[in-house]
Amino acid sequence: MLKRFMEMKGNIYQDLIRVFYTNLKFEGNNLVSHVKSVDMEITHDVWAAVTGLKYAGLRINKGNLGVVEDFNKIQYYKSCLKNPQAQVRTCSIGGLKLDERVLALIVTWILTPRGSNHSTLTEEDLVYIYCIIKKIKINWVHIIKEHMQKSMRLSDYHYPYIVLISKFLLYFEVNLEDETSELVKSTQEVNNGSLIKMGFTKINGRWVSKEGDHGGSSSAATADFDEEDQAADMDIHNEE
Repeated sequence: MLKRFMEMKGNIYQDLIRVFYTNLKFEGNNLVSHVKSVDMEITHDVWAAVTGLKYAGLRINKGNLGVVEDFNKIQYYKSCLKNPQAQVRTCSIGGLKLDERVLALIVTWILTPRGSNHSTLTEEDLVYIYCIIKKIKINWVHIIKEHMQKSMRLSDYHYPYIVLISKFLLYFEVNLEDETSELVKSTQEVNNGSLIKMGFTKINGRWVSKEGDHGGSSSAATADFDEEDQAADMDIHNEE
């Protein structure tokens, strides 16, 4: 359940998170690491227990975006714009309609966080947004694992999913006594102030573009993430 994953909060342990990533290996479909004499094999059952996410749905990554039928990057991006007739040079977040812009921020800051360039959408980002809005079941466990592996190769990705990793430490009963920790009260949220900063205003109970595009929301403002969950209200700030 993506809502449960995105709303995770609690203490984070930065030093142990570094150890986790330093020792992280990928064995088959499982993540394997070693922290403070504790061997951690993160199986599909562990993912389900900690996050509620199941290893099911389309396994999407950069090399197989074609598994999502009827998706065309430019056509779909233009359909997400407040002004679909605008010339497209780059797939930037700035011109998106409300729902798509909120989802873009959730994808680039929470689901597949990166260290920089959150304002430009990749083809992968757009595929994720497309699947969320179209209610196409995708395998978020696979995507998150792939993103963790990618973060180990790219220095600007830092250490993603710090709340998730801290939950894994708790699950495997790693000794956290005397460890430096920081309380994360809420992973991230998009509130009214965030929407105003994004260029939207509320008229007659509906968020619309300040430029006057009253058709700015193409789907429900709380788009379903899967059959069971609705999008969480998120206040965007980096977990780190």
